[in-house]
Amino acid sequence: MASSSDSSVQKRFKYDVFLSFRGEDTRKNFVDHLYYALHQKGITTYKNDEKVKKRKRIIDHLIKAIEESKIHIIVFSKNYASSSWCLDELIKIMECHKTGKQTAYPIFYDVEPNEVRNQSGAVGKAFAKHKKTAAAERWRNALKEAANLAGWALKAIDDGHEEKFIQMIVKDISLKTHFINSSVDGKLVGMETRVKNVVSSLEIDSDDVCIIGIKGIGGGGKTTLARAVFDHISSCFEGKSFVKNVREVSKGSSSGLKELQKQVLQDALDDQRIDVKSVSDGKNMMERMMGSRKVLVVLDDVDDIDQLEALAGKPKWFKPGSRIIVTTRDEYVLIASRVKFIHDVDLLSHEEAISLFSWYAFGREIPIQGYEELSEGVVDYAAGLPLTIKVLGSFFCGKIKREWEHAIERPKTIPLNEILEKMEVSYSGLENDQKEIFLDVACILKGAMKDKAIRVLESRGFNAELGLKVLEQKSLITLSSDGHLLLHNHIVEMGWNIVRRVDPGVPSRHSRLWIKEEIEDILINGLGTEATRSIKLLNTCLSPDIIMNGLTKMTELRFVYMDNGYETYAYASPSSYKNVSLPNALQYLYWWGYPLSCLPETFRANNLVNLEMPNSNISRLWEGGERKVLKKLKFLDLSYSKLRTFDLGMTPNLEELHLRECNGFEELHISVECLKLKFLDLSGSKVSKLNLALTPSLEELHLEECYDLVKLHMPVECPNLEILSLNGSRVSNLNLGLTPLLWCLDVEECYNLKEIQASVGCLKKLACLNLNRDSVVKKHLKSPGFDFLAMLKVNAECVDDCPLHPHNNLPKFQFECFYDEHLTLSSGNLEKLISFGLCACTNLESFSASICGLQRLGKLTLEGDIREAPKDLYQLQSLEELTLSMKKINRLPDSICRLKHLKSLELKSCFLLQQLPKDLGRLECLEKLHLLDCISLPDIPNSICEMKCLKYLHLPYCVLVENLPVEVGRLKYLKELNIQDSK
Repeated sequence: MASSSDSSVQKRFKYDVFLSFRGEDTRKNFVDHLYYALHQKGITTYKNDEKVKKRKRIIDHLIKAIEESKIHIIVFSKNYASSSWCLDELIKIMECHKTGKQTAYPIFYDVEPNEVRNQSGAVGKAFAKHKKTAAAERWRNALKEAANLAGWALKAIDDGHEEKFIQMIVKDISLKTHFINSSVDGKLVGMETRVKNVVSSLEIDSDDVCIIGIKGIGGGGKTTLARAVFDHISSCFEGKSFVKNVREVSKGSSSGLKELQKQVLQDALDDQRIDVKSVSDGKNMMERMMGSRKVLVVLDDVDDIDQLEALAGKPKWFKPGSRIIVTTRDEYVLIASRVKFIHDVDLLSHEEAISLFSWYAFGREIPIQGYEELSEGVVDYAAGLPLTIKVLGSFFCGKIKREWEHAIERPKTIPLNEILEKMEVSYSGLENDQKEIFLDVACILKGAMKDKAIRVLESRGFNAELGLKVLEQKSLITLSSDGHLLLHNHIVEMGWNIVRRVDPGVPSRHSRLWIKEEIEDILINGLGTEATRSIKLLNTCLSPDIIMNGLTKMTELRFVYMDNGYETYAYASPSSYKNVSLPNALQYLYWWGYPLSCLPETFRANNLVNLEMPNSNISRLWEGGERKVLKKLKFLDLSYSKLRTFDLGMTPNLEELHLRECNGFEELHISVECLKLKFLDLSGSKVSKLNLALTPSLEELHLEECYDLVKLHMPVECPNLEILSLNGSRVSNLNLGLTPLLWCLDVEECYNLKEIQASVGCLKKLACLNLNRDSVVKKHLKSPGFDFLAMLKVNAECVDDCPLHPHNNLPKFQFECFYDEHLTLSSGNLEKLISFGLCACTNLESFSASICGLQRLGKLTLEGDIREAPKDLYQLQSLEELTLSMKKINRLPDSICRLKHLKSLELKSCFLLQQLPKDLGRLECLEKLHLLDCISLPDIPNSICEMKCLKYLHLPYCVLVENLPVEVGRLKYLKELNIQDSK
């Protein structure tokens, strides 16, 4: 039997506060006043007033009281340390404090914290009598530990004004004990952190009027959190009102809103005689009367702007320091009312959910033995929703194990009405189109990327952007960090329930079908009806003719998503399916592995907006060369199909065309201007030439691995082209002056590319450039760490020949290049770097000029086989970090000494380097000089001793360096000197 008979109940404290004090100093004044003030606030406080008769009995009583108190207040006075009883109390208090379950706070009444900490001054005199006592050292440590705790010092508050001092202490303790009292009820699981987060945003000490919102899913704990915050801080206000069920009451009767106004006024002003005649009268009364008191008002479950305007219309209605908390499922109510802080209520973590469920099911914090696994299953189903956890916990409470096992599947198949009815409130408040969008998301599009969902919903004629935003504001959906649509399990069940309750038990009459077994039964038995609007069938083994025959009976079908997993149908000619078709009402059709070579002849497709048939057998859209113009089609994906040619004239309003890996595709006919085409992917095709003259709106062009492509014709400017990928093509020249918005260019492995025309300034938007297998040029939205300066890393490795110029005598290198600059930095550097990697033949003077001509370069790294560092490095006046790992370099150019902003110079594995510039000391800003594995370098120039900022001098494995400069002691800021394995 699952009961609380063997429960392990959470620790409950008898007292909120234990007062430790020296009676002769403070019992009849300060401690009495403090005790009375705490008592007045309802804080249960222990204060020992018994006369000392039997020492052992009293000490045992005190120790028990200490153990039974959550908070210990230690009142340090001049004679506190003279009492061995007080000191024994203190040791026990500190032991309890260290457990983390109880908390100690010191009050420094007429002594300083340092006097207690060091046993000096008056405290030292009082403690002197114990110096030879065996417990003296333990008492000293306890005094020191207690003095180091956060507490209160009388002298620091209003020049020792005791009344204000006590008020401040009581206020702080009152806030702390509200958490204590709520934690005694184990059913308020995980509340402390959530309350603290809300309270911090309320800024209670500020004199502004603050309105905050708590938003979240129905049953998610908004009311519980608001109530906990209210209980926690209400003592700080002159008036308070917690208004429950604003939505229900205000809409339940014509006088509902007026009654809520009356409640706020009566509660906050503590006057039950107040009456409100009308909503307008209530607004006037609130504006006139609420300014007299600093109030805390909670408005729970608000779902309309009018409710908020009537109950907390304007901040100026309230006295400075007032706070209003609004809970809602609809974020728009808060946004429209200009609420600054909006908290999303966090659902329970797995551990919190187990604890909450256990309290309701077993009356204890953890499941009883033998029910752990069953409890885990129930909690996983609840997915952190407090209402579900409470309902299920109560449902299973008292049931034997066999009843648990029998009922454990019930939540997965039969919705729990109490939960779903509460959630459906948000759905009921939607417009009709928004309801349809929600049902599509719950039944068909859960987990889809937002962009994909928008395309599906827009193909059905909905305002998808607005609709999804409303659903998000009403806490019906959320977006993952990577843009997927997420819904709580019970929100999904609610959507399913709404669809199913129309003709329950007759799936063929439902508007949406998503359960495989039900769909297959309808298709096999020809039970389809005009009621069905959307169908999603995954991993089916049904034959195509059964599917298509079944679909034709669903004459009003708008959406079909058909995916047979990875099973590919055998190729089927149209003659094999002469009598099959598809519903002409279709707006969105996705069919992975479609078996026919073309669309059915009788399918008019004049409503089709989105057509996706990846990995299909389709080789042409229509049989026999028929040209049906699809005027509404905006998105076409026939990737991995057998398509050979396509005429864009058949799809005049097409926006995206995906023909990736159509390996037999040879020609794209662009016979008319395609004003709306924005995306084109012909990657992996056999296209040999492409003319972009009639695609002025194109934004993305993907031609990766088009090994036959030799000509990309751009006779006019492509004003909107942002992404151009030619990876592996045979294009020989490229004019980037015609692509002013280009931000990503990929010409990796374009070995025939001899020329890129790019005048300085034409690539202001370019953010990513991939020139060969290892060279990447990027811009980032965030600064790379050099205050909007750019950074460049180049690795040059020798190669034997150049594929483009096999007889050229210039040195030949394979470049790896990484360039990074902030998007706002229009330096013109990209145009200078763009030639890197196009050809292995390298003119070293041109290479040097390209590097030294870069603007606002903050970090430069050069690695590899080049024998000389760029000679004009002094031109890089913004350079702050220079790293050279050039294994064939033997000297540095003297111009390096003119880099007046250089902070770091690193020379790594420069094995042949024999000399550093004599004037290296001119680098006055240099903070780090790191020479690693410079095995041929014999010495370090004396001039480095003139460096004013040098902090790190590292010479590891510089094996020939025998002596440091004589005056190295002049480097007054030097922090580290590393001469590991140097002579």
